[in-house]
Amino acid sequence: MTMADYLIEIRADENVVLLPIDGETIADLETAVTRTLQSQKTHPPVALTIMLTNDASIQQLNRDFLGYDKPTDVLSFPAGDPPPGVEGLPTYLGDIIIAVPYAKRQAEAAGHNLLAELQLLAVHGALHLLGFDHAEPEEKQAMWAAQTAVLDQLGLAHIAPTEQ
Repeated sequence: MTMADYLIEIRADENVVLLPIDGETIADLETAVTRTLQSQKTHPPVALTIMLTNDASIQQLNRDFLGYDKPTDVLSFPAGDPPPGVEGLPTYLGDIIIAVPYAKRQAEAAGHNLLAELQLLAVHGALHLLGFDHAEPEEKQAMWAAQTAVLDQLGLAHIAPTEQ
């Protein structure tokens, strides 16, 4: 399996100016998600979207879909089952929404750079799309172990997830 087997679209709101969305940033986020999918033996072809946005946009999504009227770092929206009769197209896993200003504050508080935080959040979001959760202690242990394994592969063993 190669990165070409996974279709990862990365978009940025026009309001996100904290990070240059250049080829290197895109490649690093694609690598983080690809490694996550590979680590969970996700069979290609699959596709997903990462949207880099601001705090206000993610707060609205958090309020509208989850009932929490506050910003957060990352949200994942699994796509569910593919429509019947659609063959030959990649399975669409869903959307990962990352609030870049929120991520920047978390990175600064944790003492690492913004790109590393964005990679962590991309891994975290991808794991949610694959069915992982952290509401219960057993779920959290499994998710954190999977997340840590991918971060180790990325050379980001020093990056630890934060709880909100």
